[in-house]
Amino acid sequence: MDTLQKKFGARIKEIRKSKKLTQENLAEIVGMDIPNLSNIERGKKFVSAQTLSKIAKALEVSEKDLFDFEHIINKQTLVDNIIFLIKNSELSELEYIYKIIVNLKQFESKM
Repeated sequence: MDTLQKKFGARIKEIRKSKKLTQENLAEIVGMDIPNLSNIERGKKFVSAQTLSKIAKALEVSEKDLFDFEHIINKQTLVDNIIFLIKNSELSELEYIYKIIVNLKQFESKM
């Protein structure tokens, strides 16, 4: 996820989900069709200034907040960071990490 468009789209999706909105909900509020919003969230398309304002208003955030994506990390960087942490962990820490992952997977499968 390197491009501004992709980061921007991921940020919209992140905020939309945190507000418990579907793409259909947000598209309706903003006045656009769902495929258009989907293309924006996937970084395939960018928005006009007018649409940017509408999305920010619909998500109840500032326009600046839509560009706050420093915390979004691409998958490869995340994997590399996890591998580094695992390689530098004690056995007792690894056992604990393993239990957390197993429990998380079991919890997710029940949802």
